[in-house]
Amino acid sequence: MDVVPAGLNFLPEMGNETNWPGVSSGGFGLGSLADPNAPDDRGKHEPGGNPQTWSKPVDRAQKEKVVEELGQIFESSGVVVVAHYVGLTVAEMQGLRAKMREAGGAVRVAKNKLAKIALDGKPCASIADLLTGMTVLAYSEDPVAAAKVVEEFAKTNKKLEILGGAMGETALTPDGVKAVASMPSREELIAQVVAAIGAPASNIAGAIGAPASNIAGILSTIEEREAA
Repeated sequence: MDVVPAGLNFLPEMGNETNWPGVSSGGFGLGSLADPNAPDDRGKHEPGGNPQTWSKPVDRAQKEKVVEELGQIFESSGVVVVAHYVGLTVAEMQGLRAKMREAGGAVRVAKNKLAKIALDGKPCASIADLLTGMTVLAYSEDPVAAAKVVEEFAKTNKKLEILGGAMGETALTPDGVKAVASMPSREELIAQVVAAIGAPASNIAGAIGAPASNIAGILSTIEEREAA
């Protein structure tokens, strides 16, 4: 199970890279990833070769759990990026996951139908229209981190095609994701403000109560604290 960086409330990423549908264990790291939305007969038995047959109530309960987990992700993420990953290998997906973890984000692959259900009433509901075909979700609490990682990864791997995303209620086109990726992250923003005004980093970090706070909000909060 992936370890989520401290300070994030994100749930573990869905999917074990060693058990991707359509990839044999003998070809680990080399085979291309298959479409999780494609019908298959894996639902007849438990994953991992356990011969115990799944019942429909269990299958339904699992789907409900996935929808709940995705709903929490969509609710708490500062940014969500959607991309196609047709032709991406298991090893390449592992590389993307690793880079995303380093940046404090995560990657998740889920059935589009379940993701659309989970998006109902969520701030980033606009991404529902992007969920067609083989899609992967990249997300982070920091409103910039996930976009940075995906944009950088796509530069060297054309098989990852950015479709768009959302920053809260703001829908993002592929160009919008690129623009967000060029913005400073929370840590970079703190460093820039420290350099600009000479205030202690601890004061500025405390002033950023929400990931999407901007420089104007930070300065305003610091001024109010100093005046108190």
